[in-house]
Amino acid sequence: MSQFIKVPKERIAVIIGPNGSVKKQIEETVKVILEINSDDGRVEIKSEEDPVAELKAVEVIKAIARGFSPEKAFELFDDDLLMLDIIDLSEAASTPKELERLKGRIIGREGKTREIAERLINVKISVYGKTVCVIGYPEQTTIIRTAVDMLINGVNHGTVYSFLEKKHDDLIRSQLDSIEYIDTEE
Repeated sequence: MSQFIKVPKERIAVIIGPNGSVKKQIEETVKVILEINSDDGRVEIKSEEDPVAELKAVEVIKAIARGFSPEKAFELFDDDLLMLDIIDLSEAASTPKELERLKGRIIGREGKTREIAERLINVKISVYGKTVCVIGYPEQTTIIRTAVDMLINGVNHGTVYSFLEKKHDDLIRSQLDSIEYIDTEE
């Protein structure tokens, strides 16, 4: 069984890694074979044994292709509940200039907006090409998707930060509730 992914050519070297180290780590971690065509950016993922492993490899390669470092992308191997969420900005921007403006709003001055979102919601965010990508748990990626939509729609950054702070508090409260629930069962 095989899957194919088209990767931006400038990200092929990152997927291969120094002396093939990243490619080798992906292959060994999930027992797949990667065939990478540097000329057209096609990556073929083959797995004889485990289709789930193949899907994990696809997610990691997509994450690297969308701007994440291999180290950040490899976190997808460590936890089955972590996911890669890809938000396409091309529908919200009608011109390249508009796309750059939206990316600038999402990243913020000197990366401030992205840093605040990553810290408060405990996710990893990459803004690359025409996409915003998030590595996190489903509830977290939903929050970031909402924040990105707010920024796309022109909502004031301060309002978005307040939203993220409230959601941060909600996530902490939900974690504490689940700990208390577990403690009462013992």
